[in-house]
Amino acid sequence: MKRQHNPHNRMGSPLTRSRHDRGLSTEIGRSTRLKGRKRRKFARLRRQHKRANISSKAERNQVYGFTEIRRLVGALGLPRSVRDQACALFDSAQSEDLLRGRTIEGFAAAAVYAVCRTNGLSRTLAEVEAVARGDEAELSAAYDAMNRDLGLPTGPIDPRDYLPRYADELDLPTDVERRARELVETAEDRNLVSGKNPSGVAAACLYTAADAADVPVTQADAAAVADVTPVTLRSTYYDLQD
Repeated sequence: MKRQHNPHNRMGSPLTRSRHDRGLSTEIGRSTRLKGRKRRKFARLRRQHKRANISSKAERNQVYGFTEIRRLVGALGLPRSVRDQACALFDSAQSEDLLRGRTIEGFAAAAVYAVCRTNGLSRTLAEVEAVARGDEAELSAAYDAMNRDLGLPTGPIDPRDYLPRYADELDLPTDVERRARELVETAEDRNLVSGKNPSGVAAACLYTAADAADVPVTQADAAAVADVTPVTLRSTYYDLQD
């Protein structure tokens, strides 16, 4: 029986939002068996093919931005959904001409950070910056531009979002993490969280809970997992003691 052709069937790799052309373009492969003139010829064809597929500066910028997003997501151990959402956000920022006068690296990092925030994934600005190719100023400028012009639904970060990961890194028992969660609520009720680094608040609450339970952990270690200084941690710790 003859198989009917379905026009919607498509061979090849699946469509993906993290490719500038959604994975529709073909690529000229590499072969280690080609030598000399033939190898140079195919290398030239690959370059010409790539240039033909990336026909404008905007597309080249998008290719680079998407590649940087994929690298950042891999370095931070984030799920594929973050990659795809960050690429879509980068695309929106580019369509709104927000990249003019700013760096692609900054926007790639800012897109990843913004998606982490909107999805409640506990990655600090410092953690994203540590693996980004742009510096803090570039990341912040890009994030502020997207937040202002695209209206990111991010809101304030909840210190509780950091507790499970920090407790795991510090090897703290579940009852200490549970007590730290209660301390965050106490800090919120006493208006101790407003204006403070939520990552630092989480670390301070974990340290306070561990200290009360005689679980050995130093202020320096607790501060290090949150990427804050011990001075920042002690500020919230003393407020909780009061």
